[in-house]
Amino acid sequence: MRIAAVGATGRIGAKLTENLLAKGHSVKALSRGGPALDALVAKGAEPFIGSFDTGDGELSKFFEDADAAFLMVKTLWTAEDFHGHYPAVALRFFDALRDSPVRFAVSLTGMGSELSGNTGHFQGFHILDQILNRLRDIKLVHLQGGWFMEDLSRWADAIAQYDRIGFTLAPPVKAPWVSVQDLAAFAAEEFDTPTDQHRSIKQLGIDYTMSEIAAMIGRALGREVDYRFVDPTTHEVETVFRGRFGTLDRWVYDKNTAAALNDGRVKFRDDRPVLPTTMEGFVKDTLKPLIAKARTDGVKPETFLTWSSRR
Repeated sequence: MRIAAVGATGRIGAKLTENLLAKGHSVKALSRGGPALDALVAKGAEPFIGSFDTGDGELSKFFEDADAAFLMVKTLWTAEDFHGHYPAVALRFFDALRDSPVRFAVSLTGMGSELSGNTGHFQGFHILDQILNRLRDIKLVHLQGGWFMEDLSRWADAIAQYDRIGFTLAPPVKAPWVSVQDLAAFAAEEFDTPTDQHRSIKQLGIDYTMSEIAAMIGRALGREVDYRFVDPTTHEVETVFRGRFGTLDRWVYDKNTAAALNDGRVKFRDDRPVLPTTMEGFVKDTLKPLIAKARTDGVKPETFLTWSSRR
C-alpha cells in the first residue's frame, strides 16, 4: 500500500513511518525538511516538502498518488487562536483529499472528539473529525489517543525539586494515558487490515488517576511523591496564571479542558485494546532518568506546573 503520512518527522509520525516501511509499505513523508526527514529517506521513505499546519508547499499534490493517508494536526500551545488552528488544517486536508485516489485514512484525533461544546483542548479535535467526515468516499478511522505518557516529563523539574505533581485534574478522575511508541505501532497496524466500516472510532489509553501516577513515581524513586490538585476555579490560581504564565484566552482554554475531564463529559469506553507499555514501565524506563537529570541540572525558571507543585 502507498501511504501519504502527514507529520512524518514528528515524535509520532517518525515512529509510524518507520513501522510502515518495516511492514513493506511505500511511504510518502510530509515534512518541512531537515535531518529527521533525511533519516527517513535513508530508510526508504519518499520526501515531500510542505506542512498542512502552515499551508506551505504544493499540498494539493500530496495525496494525488496515494492509496491511504495518515493525518494529524500539530498542537500549537503558544498560538493566539487555539481553536482556529484545527479547522484551518482540517479544511486543508479536505481540499487536498476530496479529489484524490485515497480511499482509506487514519486520523489521529483526541479523547473527547465526539463531543461538541466548550471542551477546551478537545473542542479542536471535534471540529477536525466533523470536517473530515464530509469526505464521503474515504473510509476513515478516528484514532482517539489519551494523554501521552511522554508529556509527564513536564513535571520532571517539579518532582526533582518538591517530590510533588501539581495539576488541575481532580484526584478521583481517571484519564487514559498512552505511549507514543504504542500509538504509532497501533496506527501502523490499521493499514495492514483496513476497516470495512465507513466511519469508526478506536481509543487508545490506560486509565490512571494522577494520585496513582504519583505513587508509581514514588516507588520508582524510592521516596514519597504526592499529588496536589490545583483547582482552576479559584481566583488565586487564575490570577497567578494570567499574571505570570499565560493569557486570558489560554486560561479559558485550559480551564475548559480541565472541566470537561473533571465533570465526566470526556472519558473513554472500556472496550480498548491492551497496550504493551504500562505506566509503571514507562516511569521506570523513561521518566525516572529524566527526573534524575533534572536534579543535577539545577533550578530552572518557574513554570505553571512547578508553581502548582510547590504551592
